[in-house]
Amino acid sequence: MSRHLRIVLVHPPHESDASLRAAALHAGLMEACYDLVASLPADFHLPEEIARLQPDMIIVDAESDARDVLEHIVVATRDERRPIVMFTEDDKQSSMDAAMEAGVSAYIVAGLKPERIKPVLSVALARFRKEQKLLDELQDTKLKLAERKVVDRAKGLLMSRHGMTEDQAYQRLRTMAMNKKLKLAEIAQRILDVEDLLG
Repeated sequence: MSRHLRIVLVHPPHESDASLRAAALHAGLMEACYDLVASLPADFHLPEEIARLQPDMIIVDAESDARDVLEHIVVATRDERRPIVMFTEDDKQSSMDAAMEAGVSAYIVAGLKPERIKPVLSVALARFRKEQKLLDELQDTKLKLAERKVVDRAKGLLMSRHGMTEDQAYQRLRTMAMNKKLKLAEIAQRILDVEDLLG
């Protein structure tokens, strides 16, 4: 993990940033040489602050019920996911489930000791990267499947309109795509669009 990881610390608006928990968290971050770029309350300004600061990771310090904080975190990270680590005293299963659903990478209960911060952040970052890779692969697979369906529909159209075999329709699509310097799915979509226009 980079020693220059840019971190934003988020705390509930009603909890003091000067609490003992916050002090331990600050100490752990400084000890591990992380770059704490800001300490922010979880309020309606949080999304614009996160967008402005562009941190590599968000740490949530919430002693108790953190539902309000989670709502602000979800809004702040919905367009650009980031690893989120939550330090809390709330050990309710429903709170843990809500946090994980909101995208929290690590939910740490009663574990705010300065010497534990670096390993916790390392694991959270690794977990986030692995999950992000899986999500990217899933998105890529969905895209390829959608493209394949478009190509299959265009082949079917060429076969029915021009009496081609499946292989001939595929070869026609390939030739058209190469001639136009387009992807196979793009030329297939154009054929389907023209068909939709002409009825």
